Amino acid sequence: MADAKLISPLRRPPQLHAIVLEELRNYIQQNRLQPGDPLPPESELAARLGVGRNSVREAIKALESLGILEVRRGIGVFVKKFSFQPLLDNLGYGLGVSLRDVEELRDIRRVLETGLIHRTIEVISEEELAALRAVTETMRERAERGESFAEQDQQFHQLLFRCQNNTMLVGLIDVFWRAFYAASNFANLRNSDPMVTWRDHHEIVEAIAAKDVERARARLDAHYAGIMQIIELNKQSMRTAEDETNQSWRKS
Repeated sequence: MADAKLISPLRRPPQLHAIVLEELRNYIQQNRLQPGDPLPPESELAARLGVGRNSVREAIKALESLGILEVRRGIGVFVKKFSFQPLLDNLGYGLGVSLRDVEELRDIRRVLETGLIHRTIEVISEEELAALRAVTETMRERAERGESFAEQDQQFHQLLFRCQNNTMLVGLIDVFWRAFYAASNFANLRNSDPMVTWRDHHEIVEAIAAKDVERARARLDAHYAGIMQIIELNKQSMRTAEDETNQSWRKS
């Protein structure tokens, strides 16, 4: 028996509705259906696929939750316009709060923004620059009161790239901004000096106004380094508090 091979567990076959889901997705792609285009009726899909209507219904519900299909009650099922919202709703939750995930998210955001800031400097208008300055001014006011400004931070990073008229880019930046805030719990972290965070954003805007690409990239890099310092300081504080609690518990 020493040479006996281990018995591997059997792999479960995919559920039927999962197979139907892939078939429907292939149908949409192969027929190049556009947002607003209808799918065949549920009964017809079931007949074509040779499955029960319940399997088709479950697959449609799953594709609806992914933002691929839209069910209009009493009318039919239609291809939905692409949206990052389902990704926004689930990415931060799925990533959890591990330090490794936070670092990776930070790096993705940094690479996206530093890599494309030169395009913003090329095309940004005076009105858009004024909007950035207005957001940073609100940041300053809140920082002086010791308040957080997550909403203004999100607006700032959206405005940085909205002038490029690249909806995919703006969507990706928003995805990773939200995921980063969720994974790091950044909105609830203690910032020992919110004025430093405001100054980071202010300096980025002034570098853009001066059309200084290298300075803008350097300021963005410094900004992301500062973000990780805030996270690390909070982690250290939490570890210290836990150690003190454990020591107190042992003494008692």
